[in-house]
Amino acid sequence: MKYTTLPGTDLSASNIIMGNMRINSLSLQEIDQLVKSAQEAGINFFDHADIYGDGECESLFSKAISMDASMREKMIIQSKCGIQKKGGYYDFSKEHILRSVEGTLSRLQTDYLDILLLHRPDPLMEPDEVSQAFDELENSGKVRYFGVSNHNPMQIEMLQSTLSQKLVVNQMQLSIAHTPLIDSGIALNMTNDQSVNRDSSTLEYSRLKDITLQAWSPFQAGFFEGVFVGDYNRFPELNKVLDRLAEKYDVASEAIAVAWITRHPANIQVVSGTTKMDRLQKMSAGSEIPLTRAEWYELYKAAGNIVP
Repeated sequence: MKYTTLPGTDLSASNIIMGNMRINSLSLQEIDQLVKSAQEAGINFFDHADIYGDGECESLFSKAISMDASMREKMIIQSKCGIQKKGGYYDFSKEHILRSVEGTLSRLQTDYLDILLLHRPDPLMEPDEVSQAFDELENSGKVRYFGVSNHNPMQIEMLQSTLSQKLVVNQMQLSIAHTPLIDSGIALNMTNDQSVNRDSSTLEYSRLKDITLQAWSPFQAGFFEGVFVGDYNRFPELNKVLDRLAEKYDVASEAIAVAWITRHPANIQVVSGTTKMDRLQKMSAGSEIPLTRAEWYELYKAAGNIVP
């Protein structure tokens, strides 16, 4: 497992993250086994959000592993807030952020979060309110570092202009079959769909600002259009290349899909949302696979993209 000290922090983090969005479909014993399997694979980073299972996922996580001080010190724990699930809107008010963190800490049975992310951009955000909330959380020791999820560069700049803290993470959707972070940069100034800039150059901005990108849905095609690994009907060429490279590196195809992301020099972390131990183990093998430049581009093209 590859570890990187996230810029702006003292956190030595695995480049594979165990996501906990769906663990409420498991028993406490199964969650415990999944967490132990992740740790055995070298994963030390665990991602949550206050809306996952309406908070149930955070509670089940802490109960399943019998959270205590010795267990807590082995983990980097991140959670997210800012979505009002009941009503379907976003809320970056100071009151909501503070209340959400209190709930998360209680459910996770911990005194602090290593990282807090603002889940999705709130157009009604008042940056000064966010700044006040972050200052209170930092000064009280309840949150060590802060970041965002699904934000573009100017949204980050607007937030950062009022914050005392550096935003250290941006969690974005990325997989071989969902590549807006990369497409327009490759197809710049061409008259095709791939040249449309859908992400405001977030990848380049993040590298310039030392913001760690985290890739969610690493096996999804499009916006929840289904898993592409093993789907030979929709992605025959991509799976053909995945299978060939999996054989070459003696790993599963899932590991190659992960390696395509971890190969990028931006040191992107990959968020696994699986609840299956075998898939978690398979994808973890992609942490350090040294795909060549030619193999990286071959996978990109096999997914239907052009390299002019």
